[in-house]
Amino acid sequence: MAVLLALVSALSYGVSDFVAGLASRRTSAWPVAFTACAGALLGAVALALGFPGDPAPGDLAWGALAGVGGGMGSAFLYRGLALGRMGVVAPISAVGSAVLPVMVGVASGERPSPLVWVGIIAAAPAIWLVSREPAESTASSVGVLDGVLAGIGFGVLFSATGQVGDQAGYWPLALTQLVSMGFIVALSTALRQAWVPYAASQWWGAAAGLLASLAVVAFLLSSHRGLLAVAAVLTSLYPAATVLLAVVVLRERVHRTQGLGLLLCGLAVVLVAAG
Repeated sequence: MAVLLALVSALSYGVSDFVAGLASRRTSAWPVAFTACAGALLGAVALALGFPGDPAPGDLAWGALAGVGGGMGSAFLYRGLALGRMGVVAPISAVGSAVLPVMVGVASGERPSPLVWVGIIAAAPAIWLVSREPAESTASSVGVLDGVLAGIGFGVLFSATGQVGDQAGYWPLALTQLVSMGFIVALSTALRQAWVPYAASQWWGAAAGLLASLAVVAFLLSSHRGLLAVAAVLTSLYPAATVLLAVVVLRERVHRTQGLGLLLCGLAVVLVAAG
């Protein structure tokens, strides 16, 4: 069940990034990121009202820290997508979001089996290959920086979310989205970028945010039922969903490296599930 939930999280993130990426490329990343957080907040509040739970102060603190990571990850990922640097931002952010929670999980006492470790190791190049796009020139430093910052942000999001207790309900996740929204407003203001939505297409970010909210819930449930390291690695396979969706909807061609990455993604899932 933990593996299935993590895969649901990866699929939700992949579709969310596809929707938000299209909206960001057509307009601006910052309003899309803001509306995405707004949509995620609505989804989280609805869940919290239906399943209130009993969050401790520590759970809320972890939720707030996750919000900082989520806001940071979304902002820089969307900025990278808006600039057309998918081949740089996606692989770096996905690998970064997987590595940090693995380190946190191992440091906190988790001990994945050898088979799971093989799957985790296979996931890193799988994420990279799936997200690769042929390019005429070397990736710029802006794309590299976006990927690094997004990866750190999502790594913090996953690591902190994994610390929320299973009795806490969903109010910590609602706080996560609220903090993410505030972080994006503060960051965009500091960078002198407009964050207030001004085009109808930017509200597609709200749909992406609802999907992201589902992804966070699935990840939280997965980390409660299994290892944080496993949940984070499987969730970080989300670029595979983005690529497949681009093939089906936009009729983009899967290149050889992406095809190899998809095969490695399947292998990683099988190994982690078997372990």
